[in-house]
This record gives sequence, structure tokens and C-alpha cells, in this order.
Amino acid sequence: SEPAISCVVCRLKSVFNNIAAVQFPAPDIQVFFIFPVEKIRKATITGECTEFRPSFFVAYYAKMDFKNVVYNAARDGKLRRLKVFLDHRTPEEVLNLIATKTNGATPLVMACRNGHYDVVEYLVERCNADLEQAGSVVFDGETIEGAPPLWCAAAAGHFAVVKFLVKRGACVNSTTKTNSTPLRAACFDGHYEIVKFLVEHGADIEVSNRHGHTCLMIACYKGHHQIAHYLLGLGANVNRKSVRGNTALHDCAESGSLNILKMLVDHGAKMDVDSYGMTPLLAASVTGHSHIVEYLIGLPEIVSRQESIDALELLGATLVDKKRDMIGALELWKRAMAIRFADGETPLPKPAQTVPVEAYEYSREMKTAEELDNLLADPDEMRMQALLMRERILGPAHPDTSYYVRYRGAVYADAGKFSRCISLWSYALDMQQAMLEPLNPMTQSSLFSFTELFSFMMGEEGRASGRGRRVPAVSFQDMLQVLEKAVKEVRAGMGLSGTHHSQAGGASVSAFSPQGSSSCSPPPTPEGGKTLTSQIQPEPSHLHRVLVIALHLACLTMQSLARQNVYGPGSEPWQAAHSVLYQLVSLDPRGRGGQTPLHLACSEDAGLVGRYPACNFPSTILVTCLLRVGADVNALDDSGASPLHIAARSKPSASLVRALLSAGAHLDAIDGSGRTFSQLLPPDIPLPKLCNEVKHTTLACLAARVLRSNRLPYLGQIPRHLESFVACH
Repeated sequence: SEPAISCVVCRLKSVFNNIAAVQFPAPDIQVFFIFPVEKIRKATITGECTEFRPSFFVAYYAKMDFKNVVYNAARDGKLRRLKVFLDHRTPEEVLNLIATKTNGATPLVMACRNGHYDVVEYLVERCNADLEQAGSVVFDGETIEGAPPLWCAAAAGHFAVVKFLVKRGACVNSTTKTNSTPLRAACFDGHYEIVKFLVEHGADIEVSNRHGHTCLMIACYKGHHQIAHYLLGLGANVNRKSVRGNTALHDCAESGSLNILKMLVDHGAKMDVDSYGMTPLLAASVTGHSHIVEYLIGLPEIVSRQESIDALELLGATLVDKKRDMIGALELWKRAMAIRFADGETPLPKPAQTVPVEAYEYSREMKTAEELDNLLADPDEMRMQALLMRERILGPAHPDTSYYVRYRGAVYADAGKFSRCISLWSYALDMQQAMLEPLNPMTQSSLFSFTELFSFMMGEEGRASGRGRRVPAVSFQDMLQVLEKAVKEVRAGMGLSGTHHSQAGGASVSAFSPQGSSSCSPPPTPEGGKTLTSQIQPEPSHLHRVLVIALHLACLTMQSLARQNVYGPGSEPWQAAHSVLYQLVSLDPRGRGGQTPLHLACSEDAGLVGRYPACNFPSTILVTCLLRVGADVNALDDSGASPLHIAARSKPSASLVRALLSAGAHLDAIDGSGRTFSQLLPPDIPLPKLCNEVKHTTLACLAARVLRSNRLPYLGQIPRHLESFVACH
């Protein structure tokens, strides 16, 4: 009975309190009682109470909570608490507790991360903690996977802990999952004494991380002169290249460390190119480090005339777009022009421009000093000159080329010049699709920016925008062209993955964080700083992202058609939009979890997280269009769910459900978990509110349900084409 059970529980609590008084004499320790009530209830009913000895509850409590207590005490440096919990235990129990990971890290890893020397000493000497057991730790917001205790101490600058671990036998060349060593971690934040100590105890200065980035490179990039000088004195390879082909000289040029750069040049550093064809001189120009550029062009033995010209022109372009310094840019361009036509030297005229670009308003590069003098009167033309020069010098494959084209477009959008923005962004997207690999994050970003821009324009149409301009209607032709490019990217991505059914998982698409206050800004510049381990977090499913973006563009396009009554069914724009959708459906692309475009159009989880969500999913208009061009209404994803099942979880509208049912969806079909549409609906949405169940239930469906519910054998006894029909009911 319940009173009997309560009596047993009270009796057990009393016993456990007495045990706790012995086991935990420290007054500052709270003991939380966790009882397996169901086991007590069962034992009371059956009379089998032998398993509930006092020792059982101690073990049960330890299993549930001791590991967290030990972890927290080590993390927070609470040595006294740690001893109270561990000193009376057997060696096996202690090893089990300190080897267990909490939040991906062991107690020793966290003690080393936070510099608790006394705790580290206790865990190693008293508890025999494994010096090489790695864990996950966070530095500057970045999660480092597989970090050994020594790496954590070196990265955090805890010299005493580093010395203790090394003297106890920790491997000085142990690495994280990205192959970062304790030495590289110490170089990152400039812990010179730790660097010197590790090298003196056998640390290899040439071990690079998985990106080929060495200790010397990171010291140069972070501007740690003393460490760079020390490593060079040890004979560090000054011209070693990373996977991307950059050298320590590139890192100095990008970070602006002139003193270290001079030191590298004195040690024989060469002016080499990286995988983008960038020299350190051009890298300094791109990042706007004028002092680096001036120093390097003053070294004619390693920098040619043409390289000096390109560097000055590129630096001027950087001043225009990054620092808005028109006068400084013009002076640099004039200097470059003077070097081109210097007295006594062979003239070096600019190469002939092939075809003027519409996005640049057909501007051509200025080729004489006189033409440059007229630029100050036309700031907009000066900005076009900056884009032209950057594209010529860096080439269309370099990320900065398309980035600054997009940036300039965003500035125009903020000023209310939307047509100029669309023109520049389209040009940048064409450039990316021609030069970058399929599904590149920068291409994804461009496509997503278009969805935000179109959403904003459709939502704010006719209202005052920047500088008093009214937001115009979106051109249908512009939207259609971007949609075509999105479908093109899906097609290219499917060729890259080699499958029409991607089962990779992934998160919903989210907006890139733009810079400044621009309402339609592109993502931050791709220059990107080096990180502690130079980790690159891969997207779980690039194809899924692009597919969702393409569907949102399709939804916006169809909404635009619906707004303009002149473009009804059968019109040329209507047919053109459906033709692009037909191409998408014909590809049979699959997103996360094997979902088809129709699944995604029915899912609220496929919504884009942006500032201007003009298109909400599930979308009836998009579902209707997809069905019209042949989307399979009964296609199943990896979980065995049809689009109708997905819609049930997304609070569907009656019109959406009717569209699916009219196209042949089965109301009584089951998903992979055996549930039907009505069983998946939220409690506050009754089935009669959405559709007439009787109208959409056929005699064949009823017969199939009878076979399934009564588990009657049907395989081989009915026509083969009906077997799958029965199986889904």
C-alpha cells in the first residue's frame, strides 16, 4: 500500500542520513538524496528488499552525483572539497571519477585550463590522473577539441602548471584534434617563458597544425616579437608554407607587424605567392597596412616595379572601400601612375580592358594622370575605379574581389539605390559561381543576401527608404534570374556530392551577421584572423542550405507574380517561373534527413532566420506550384514521413492540407513511427477543421487499413503494385 511505501522511504532516508554523517563530515557539503522510487515500490510489493542495503544508496548517489562534484571542485580550484570526496575511496573508484568527462573535459583538463596548481598536483600525485587524457575546452569563445592537459596550461599561460606537468612526464609534443601543440598554443598568446621552457624540454618548433600553420607563423601574425626572434634564433624555417601557401612573411604583412617583418627579411624571407597568387606585399595592401607597403616597395632587390605599382593601386582601392579616404587613394594612384611612366624606364601601361562591365556602369580604368585628376569631382566613379583595379590585380577568384563588389552594392541599397545594388550583387554572384567550388559559403551568402533584399523590398514597397527615396517594386526579371542561379548552384552541388539523396544532417539556415548598420550588408570580410587552432567549422549540409534558399527565392518569385494580376496562369512570366521550378523538382534534390523540396515547403523548420521574413513556411503558394510541376506528393524522407506528415507538425492551414490531398496524398498513411496525419496534429487543431476525412478516405484505403490492423498476410497474394500501397497504411 502507499502508506507502507512511504514508511519504507522514510526509514531508508533515516539510514542514509546516518551514512552521510559518516561519509561527509565537512559542514560545507550539501548531500542531495536521490531515491529510485519505482524500485522501492516494486520491492515493497514483492517483499524483496534485500537490494536496498545502505551501501546501495551510497553507490547510487555516487553514480549520479559524485562525478559532477569532483569535476566542479577541480574546475573551481576547491582542493578541500576534492579531498573530502576522494581521500576515503579506493584507487579504482578514484580513477573512475577523475577519468570521467563532464561537458567533454576531465577534472585534470579543467584544473590545468584554469591554473589551479594545487588541484593539478593532487590529481596527478595522489589520484594518478592520466597526463595525456584530452578533453574539450573553450578559449576566447572557440571550443578546442581533444586538448591535452599540457596544451590547456600552455595556452592559458599557467607556467607553474606547465613545469609541473612536464616534470611529471607529460608529452611536450602532444596535440589537439587539429594538430596544435602546446608550443603553438603558448606562441598564440605570447607566453614567452613557457615557449622557452617547452623548447628546452624537447618541443618541436616545426610541428604545424592541420592547416600547415607553424609556431613561427602564429607568432608573426599575433605580433609577438620576442617569440619570433627566439624561434628564428633556433633556426625555424622562415620560408615554410601553409596548406594555403602563405608564409610567415604573409602573416606579418596581414597583421601589420613591421619590426617582425624586417627581422624575417634579414633572415632570408622570400617574396613568394600563396594559393591566391598573393604576395606579402599585396596582402599588406589588401589589409590597408601602408607602413608595410612603403617598407617593402623600398626593397628593389625583392620587389619589382610592376609589383610596386600593383601594391600602390591596390592599397588605394582599400583606402576607398575600407577607410573612405578618397584623397589618400588618389595620391597613391598618382604615385603608381608616375612609376608606370618614370623617366628613363620602360613604360608599363595598364593592360587593355576587354569588355566594360554593366555592373560598374561601363566604367573603364583611368590610364593617365590627367584622368586621375578629374576623379575627385566624381566620388562614385572613384569607387568604380577601386572595384576595377581590385578585380584586375587580385583576379575574380580572390574572396576580396567579390566581397567588395557586394559591399558596394549594400551601400547603394542603404542609400535607396536598389537597382544598382542588384546589378552589383548579380555580378558578384556570377563571379563566385564561375570561380569558386559549388556550395561555397560565400556563394551561399550571396544567395541569402538576395532573399533578404527581395523580402525587404516586397515588405517596404512604396515606403520611404534611405535619403527619402521610396522603395520600388522588385523586378520580376531580377528575381527570376537569381532563382535560376540558385537552381544552378543546387545542380552543381549535387554533382559535387554525387548523389540525389543527401543524408547529411544540418542546421536550419541562419543569417550572416552583417557589418555596420547596413540593411542589406554582405557578411564580414573573408580575410579572417587566425585562431588558436585555426579550426574551420564545417557546415553539416551545404546542399540543404542552398536548397532552402532556392525555395525561399521561389516563394518570393511566386508571391511577386501573385501581386501583379497581369501575370496570370499561361502568361510568359508565369511559365518562366514554373519552368525554373520544374528544373529544380526534376533534379530530385534531397536536403537534411532526405527531405525533398516539397517536404521543406511544408516544414516550418525550413524557414530562413533573417531580418525581413516576407516568406513564411509552410507556404501554400509554393506547395501548390511544386505540385503543379510534378513534385511527388507521397515521397518519403529518411524517417518515413511524407510532406503531409511534415505539414502536420507545422500547424498547417486548411488550404495547404487541401492542396496536398487534392494532389493524391493519403490522409491515413503512416510515417516511420506508425502515426497518421491526424495523430501528428497538435491537440489544438482538430482534423475536421482542416478537411473532411470521409471525403478523402477511399475504399482501397479502408481495405488496406484492415489488412494492416489485423496483420493479415498480403505479400505475394495481391498484385505487386498494391503491396507498397498497403504498406504505407
